[in-house]
Amino acid sequence: MFQKLDEVEIRFERLSEQMSDPELFSDAKRYTGLAKEMAEIREIVETYREYRKVKREILGNEELVHEGDAELREMALEELPGLRERSSALERTLERLLLPQDPLDSRNTIVEIRAGTGGSEAALFVADLFRMYVRYAERQGWKVEMLSASETELRGFKEVIALFSGDRVYSHLKWESGVHRVQRVPETEAQGRIHTSAVTVAVMPEAEDVEVTLNEEDLRIDVYRSSGAGGQHVNTTDSAVRMTHIPTGIVVTCQDERSQHKNKAKALKILKSRLLDAQLEARERQQRDTRRAMVGTGDRSERIRTYNFPQNRITDHRIGLTLYKLELAMEGQIDDLLSELTSYYQAEMLKANRDEGASL
Repeated sequence: MFQKLDEVEIRFERLSEQMSDPELFSDAKRYTGLAKEMAEIREIVETYREYRKVKREILGNEELVHEGDAELREMALEELPGLRERSSALERTLERLLLPQDPLDSRNTIVEIRAGTGGSEAALFVADLFRMYVRYAERQGWKVEMLSASETELRGFKEVIALFSGDRVYSHLKWESGVHRVQRVPETEAQGRIHTSAVTVAVMPEAEDVEVTLNEEDLRIDVYRSSGAGGQHVNTTDSAVRMTHIPTGIVVTCQDERSQHKNKAKALKILKSRLLDAQLEARERQQRDTRRAMVGTGDRSERIRTYNFPQNRITDHRIGLTLYKLELAMEGQIDDLLSELTSYYQAEMLKANRDEGASL
């Protein structure tokens, strides 16, 4: 590990020298690339330097314990436990920072939310959950573009699909895929009984053209008139698009735009991301068959989280975490939850790496 850390630090110093070259500013593309690489390894280097500093302090205090006078010896003995604890914590952080990075973490992300069991109440929760993610995106400084939505008459959505764009969106949201369950009293419930509904969330990295090849003969594109909730027409031209990928049977519909061309472009973007997501899932299944899974797969069939409104409680079942701040979470304050999920899966990956190393 420490040889790798030394190599990273040398690379960081070389990048710093290159960034100080005045001629670099005339090459915007190269400047951006170097700045991005520096930013990616800066935390590793700063943590490593802090770790070495603490190690030096430990050595200095150990020398004082054996060679210093009584007063210095006592001070050194008092400081050593805290320094050793800090050293261990920094070493664990360095192990985590050196984990292989998911190459998709920096991608923009397509989020699909669909109503499951629960009828109109599930559709209302789709709207609430989408609003939660939008509020979180606003807090992160991301942009959200609606790609497709199927509204209901009661302010809900049967389905909503949106593109979230910004800094490392996929790294933040990738653990959200799965079944989200809600427990609350519907507005239409006269006797105050709690109903349980469910929605499914799919989080997919935005596909790049080089990753997904689409042949025209594999696509069937149908056009029809757009319609809104209740069946009323929102457009009198055939602008809505239904795109079917014949080999996989994946179907995407888009009718939000008045332009057939724009609806086709959005449908194609969604289709490519679904195909990439299917490729990634197939690759994960193959890896699970050949070795122990290092992290969870975000299986869509799992119930991953429960939102209990009467108790103001949000529980993530994968990590056994319960927070009594559902009201804040629904306003997009889910940083603690996502951070705990990331830490959990990183710890699982570290454990798998250690187990594999021990078996070699």
